[in-house]
Parts: sequence; C-alpha cells; structure tokens
Amino acid sequence: MKNKVSHDIQTSLFSLQDPKYKSFQEKLMPTVEPDTVIGIRTPVLRRFASDFAKTEEASVFMESLPHRYYEENNLHAFLIEKLGDFEKTVEALDAFLPYIDNWATCDMMSPKIFAKNKDKLLPHIEKWLDSAHIYTVRFGIVTLMKYHLDADFSPLYLEKIAKISSDAYYINMAAAWFFAEALIKQYEYTLPYLTERKLSPWVHNKTISKACDSFRISKETKNYLKTLRISEKRD
Repeated sequence: MKNKVSHDIQTSLFSLQDPKYKSFQEKLMPTVEPDTVIGIRTPVLRRFASDFAKTEEASVFMESLPHRYYEENNLHAFLIEKLGDFEKTVEALDAFLPYIDNWATCDMMSPKIFAKNKDKLLPHIEKWLDSAHIYTVRFGIVTLMKYHLDADFSPLYLEKIAKISSDAYYINMAAAWFFAEALIKQYEYTLPYLTERKLSPWVHNKTISKACDSFRISKETKNYLKTLRISEKRD
C-alpha cells in the first residue's frame, strides 16, 4: 500500500513539473542532489497539497519516510501544516524533521496552529534547539523568531540563541536572521549582543549585514550598526 501510494504521488508530482523552475531551484539548494528535485512551483504544490490532504492516502504518505524527492518533502511539510491539532502537529514534526536536508523545506513549514499555542510551543522549541540535526535546530530558531519576538518576547530567548555553538552554516545563518529580526522588533534588548560582542564573529557580522538590508531599520541606525562590525579572525 505504501509503495503504491508513493509511486502514485510521484507520478502526480512529475505531471506538475516545470523544467525551467527545476534548474532555478537546484542552484538555490546546494545540499540537495539535483536528481531529487522535480521542479514544481510552490503555489502549484500547495494547491495539490490542499486537495491531497482530503484523501485517505495522505496519512499513508506521511508514514512513508524517508521520501525520495525534494517536492515530496515539501508536500509532507504542507500536510503537517493542515493537521489543525497542536499535539498531532508536533508529533508529525518530530517524525519528519530528522529527514529534512535543506533550508527551503525547513523554512517554508509554518503551522498556523502554533500562533494559538505559543506557550505550549516553547518546550518543543527548546527540544529542537538541543538537537544534533542541523535542520531541526534551524527549525527551532526560525520558529522562535516567527512566534516569540513580538508580544510574547522575553530577553531569555536572545540568550538561548546566543548560546548555540555550531560550525553549521545553515544554523549560523538562522541565528543571524533571528538577531537581525530581533534588532528590528526588540532593539533595546538586542543591541548589547553586538556592542558587548556576545555572538561569534561570523554571526555578529552577518546579523549586521542582514539588519542593514532591511527597509524596517532607519538609515541612521544602519550607519551605527556598520561601525560595530568586527574582524572574524580568531585569537
């Protein structure tokens, strides 16, 4: 049954293929083998996921890990978003996250049910941040950024991300993204992480770079942030 569902899904996905888009996507995801990318535009795949979620085969597909194709993983991510129950969503995420092998699948997955369960979400974010898997950690960072930098903010969240020590590019990029967003939304609490050099040199400078790319930060603030750049050479 699982093999048949997987085969049928792959056939359906290839029918949605856009060869030019496939070439474009491959260049954006160096961690993904080109022959595992079908090439389906995200709005098209989301529409397919909306229809597929209503079928009995959807649950069978979600149990058929690992998937072969990048778009199968994205389809899985979109199906998780549609579960509509917090506990089921987290359970499905814990089963799926270890199989994510790229930043795009990781970042596009944002279950709406999280917005209604921010307090319940925090212990799960803690667990994801402690993972040994790169994209599980990245998902934890991005999720904390999306849901806990506004009214639910605590300065402790800045400490949690600052304490992450990793050589993984996609974790450090997520950390810089987090602190750049934090500068925009919680400037007073976030600035000391730069002025007191609490971040690794690479994350420190990338945070400034990403913040300076934002239209939500004033020119004066950007000019000041640029003066805080430091040498990335280690002592």
